[in-house]
Order: sequence, then C-alpha cells, then structure tokens
Amino acid sequence: MTTDGPTAGAEPQRLTEDELRTLFLFESLDAEQLAFLASQGRVERRAGGELVYGESDPAECFFVLLDGTVRLCRTVHGDEVEISRTSQRGAYGGATQAYVGDARQYRNSMWALTDSEFFVLPAEQFAHAVRSWFPMAMHLLDGMFIGMRDTQTLVGERERLLALGSLSAGLTHELNNPASAAVRATSSLRERIAAMRHKLALIADGRIDGRRLHALVGLQEEAVERVAKAAPLSALAASDAEDALTDWFDEQGFTSGWQLAETLVSAGLDVDWLERVQAAVGPEDVEAAVRWLTYAVETELLMAEIADAAIRISTLVGAAKQYSQLDRAPYQVVDVHELLDATLVMFKAKVPAGVRVVREYDRSLPAIPAYAAELNQVWSNLIDNALGAMPDSGTLTVRTALVNDQLAVDIADTGPGIAAEVRPRIFEPFFTTKPVGEGTGLGLDISYRIVVNKHHGDIRVTSTPGDTVFRVLLPTDLAQPPTG
Repeated sequence: MTTDGPTAGAEPQRLTEDELRTLFLFESLDAEQLAFLASQGRVERRAGGELVYGESDPAECFFVLLDGTVRLCRTVHGDEVEISRTSQRGAYGGATQAYVGDARQYRNSMWALTDSEFFVLPAEQFAHAVRSWFPMAMHLLDGMFIGMRDTQTLVGERERLLALGSLSAGLTHELNNPASAAVRATSSLRERIAAMRHKLALIADGRIDGRRLHALVGLQEEAVERVAKAAPLSALAASDAEDALTDWFDEQGFTSGWQLAETLVSAGLDVDWLERVQAAVGPEDVEAAVRWLTYAVETELLMAEIADAAIRISTLVGAAKQYSQLDRAPYQVVDVHELLDATLVMFKAKVPAGVRVVREYDRSLPAIPAYAAELNQVWSNLIDNALGAMPDSGTLTVRTALVNDQLAVDIADTGPGIAAEVRPRIFEPFFTTKPVGEGTGLGLDISYRIVVNKHHGDIRVTSTPGDTVFRVLLPTDLAQPPTG
C-alpha cells in the first residue's frame, strides 16, 4: 500500500484487492467487486488539523479511514459540536447516503486530528456499487429512508393540527367570555330600558313642569358624560362613597336607597349631584327622578359593557386572522411585533395564572420580508415550550432587538433550563425531553427549518437554570422570497 497523496497530473495511488479485503466494510466482497473498487478508488492523505470535508459542501466522495485519528462535527445553532472521534481502521464518512440519492451535501464535517490516510471513492461510483451489488438491501434502505421522511411529514402535520386544535380551544374560550358578557348585558339593558320608560311616566304625569323636565334631562346628559370619564376607585374609596350616598338616601326617606348607591358611584356621581337633582324637581319628586336617572346611568354602563365585549371579540378575531394569515400573501413585508402579539393572544388561555408575560419590544425595528404564517408557527413552538417549562409560575419574556444588522427575537423563560448534555440535540427530528406521548420532537426541528432553510436566518439557544433564551435571527433586507 502506498501512502503519498495524489499530486496534480500524477496517477492516483490505489489499494490492491487484498488490501481492500482487510477493511471490515469490504471483507465479504468477491474478487470482481474488489477489483471495481480498486480501480475506482484512490488513496489520499491529510495532515493533522486539516479539514477532510466540510459540512454543507457538495457530497462528492465516500471516505474510509486507513490510518490516523479523525473527528466528526456538526454545526448546531451556530456552534460546532463534536459528534464522535475515532482511530478505528475502516471507519467511514462523507457521502454515506449517496445510494438513496440523498448525497447533495455533506451532513457533517470531518477533521484529521493526526496525520491520516483514507481510501476515497467517488460518490457516484459508491452509489452504483451499492445499488448493483445489494438490490435487496437497497429496497430495505429505500423503505427505511422514505418511510422516515414520510413519518416525519405525517407526524409534523399531526403536530400542527394538535397545536391548532389547542389554540382554537383557547381562542374559543377567550371568545366565549366577551360573548357571554354581551348577551348578559343585552338582557339587562332590555329590562333597564323598560323600567326607565315606566319611571319616566311617573315623573312626567303632570306634577313636573316643562322647565324642570328640561333641567332633569340636562342632569341626565351630565350623568352620561360622567360615566364615560369616571375613573375606577379603590375598594375602600368606593365603599366610603357608597356609604355617603346611602346616608343621603336615608335622610330623604328613599325606599331601599342603598340599592342605587353602587351604580351611581361607578358613574362618578356624588351627594352634590343628588342635591342638584333635588333642587331641580323638588323634594316630593326627587326619589322618582333619581331612580329614573339611575336607570339611565345603568343603561349607559351596560352599553359600554356591550361595546367593550364587541371590541374584545373583534380584537380576538383580528389576532386570529393575523396569526393564520389566511387572507394574505404567503410572502410579505410584516411587522414582527404584530405577529408576536397575535401569537400571544392565541396563547392567552394557556398561560398559567402564575406566569407573567413581559414584552420588551424595540419599536424602531423595520418591517421585514417573511413568510408570516410560518414565523407564527415558530413563535408558537417556542412559546409553547417556554410555558411547558413553567407549569405553575415564572416569567415569559418576548424581546426584539437589532443584532448585527439582523432582527433578533428572543423567547425567554425562567424554567429549570435545558441540560447541557441534551442541548446539542434539541433541533434534531423526533428528539424530545418530554414524557412519551407528550411530545413529538418535531417542534424545534420545524422551527429550525423555517428559520434557517426558509428565511436564511439562524436560531440558537442559551440555557442556565432560571434563564433559557431561544434567539431567532432574521435578515432584514431580502428582496426576493428565500427558498429552502
């Protein structure tokens, strides 16, 4: 066996058939097969510290270690992580999946730790040999790889449906609250309007002249204006104000006057206002006038409640549309903060009572071109994981900033953190730290492919107990839709 690497213009150095048979990978091949490998392969040498092949480079060759020590590495969220190192003669790497047509790029990097020697076979020849010599194995391998891809696709779709179902249930719950409030307020409003008509008949039966009725209507308008401007009181201040009104009602001989106090206080009305009502209509008609005015205040409060419920429903529907992006182009210029807010609205029902949500937005950040619906899926996966790390209490922080001309979105939680030994694997398909049945292990893999492959950005994680941060980096200046 020769040990010098090939030089420009020189005949490639090769192994003999007997030398190839000493490698465990080829020991069962027949003479014709060994002759083919000997004629197609060559010997190459790498110095210690030299790169044998680089991750993501075109996968052109299959490498078998003859002598030396190598290490295999993969880039995981920006860091080069060592997968393994070996000195075993016959260990192999490179275009290992060429025979299933999946050898466009090297899936890892190989470095020579010491001066090393390899038997190198072009990927096309390696693929031809495996397909021709082992047809049954090829069928099995095809089934395994294709089956794995199909499984990953199906499980990924299932996870999307489960996540959508969970968010839809939360959205339904959130919509039900304002809808129920609007129904209750509408029912009460109908009763109050009927009662107000009855009370108006009592105070307008001829005992009050037109001038006093005009004054009473003016007081009604003032009461309505106060409802819109009334500031909420503390429980103690509200109690004191209600006591003062109740005492005044008792002094005037009102029947169950205490029932009116809460409504009038919530509208910002006080004893001075009641004195003006009494001066306008006279002592004999003041109770009927105050009750009529109280119904008017209640009516205004109920209409405000209905308007608030309608706004909440509209906001939730708007957030759902923003989240789903169903009525918008897939690729568009978006404000990331709108996407984040829409996702947080969708997750509102899933946030535990003891978890505080903090938004730290840099509103000066530019809008960016992106696949908005898919970014919302990234935020959903990261927020869901963060909430899962804080089942009872903690702080979920959503932060945006500009980092090295890229838009950065941080999703941070105060959970127990991610163990250092599993951190390099968290973006791998089907890898999960959750109990069986509680996670598919595809959320972060899907997020990685959306951010890195689809948007040409990056996603990385730092984690210590009490401070885990997933950072998504997105380019701000893509003129054309990225492809991945």
